[in-house]
Amino acid sequence: MPELKESPLRFRGYAEPDMAQRAAEFRELMSRRRTVRHFSDRPVPRRLIEDCVMTAASAPSGANQQPWTFVCISDPAMKTRIRVAAEEEEREFYSGRASQEWLDALGPLGTDPDKPFLETAPWLIAIFAQRYGLGPDGGKIKHYYVPESVGIATGLLISSLHNAGLASLTHTPSPMGFLNAICDRPDREKAIILLVAGYPAEDAKVPDIRRKGADEIIVWRE
Repeated sequence: MPELKESPLRFRGYAEPDMAQRAAEFRELMSRRRTVRHFSDRPVPRRLIEDCVMTAASAPSGANQQPWTFVCISDPAMKTRIRVAAEEEEREFYSGRASQEWLDALGPLGTDPDKPFLETAPWLIAIFAQRYGLGPDGGKIKHYYVPESVGIATGLLISSLHNAGLASLTHTPSPMGFLNAICDRPDREKAIILLVAGYPAEDAKVPDIRRKGADEIIVWRE
């Protein structure tokens, strides 16, 4: 077994009233988060995206292997290539690949094969899961809990973008193998989510939906 190395915990505690206030304020902040499909082309500084991605990279991961790669794309030509490839997959999805039950579930959200936001938004963040790592000698290093780890990191990224004042959209065309080619990623990485990030368009609207209440999702055992 490797020797355990430890360092001081940089934990910051708060008085209980402050904890309650911080929790309530963050809950209210995140309650305003919505998936946006109408983006502005207003530029977003690279540093802002980097800070949000590095917040995501602070997520816990299986054996601390951090099995993720974030490809941050602002290049217009690359965004156009991604849109063309994504819409091709989406047309096949909507024209036969998806079951009618699935299409009916998507109906109230107003989605369709056209994805102009992939070119309009200033940033696309392609999130890849690393199936395995590589050692110094090029040998394979097994990764553990990869989907769970990448899922947690993605949640932190979405929260960080919203906290910074940006809107986001989780786009998941299936399959997403085209992202490996366009983003020049190896076969050992699998594209999980294409996250669209930027400012919402001034006239942006979102579907009128409701979120489940506490009594529908929390089970208390006290």
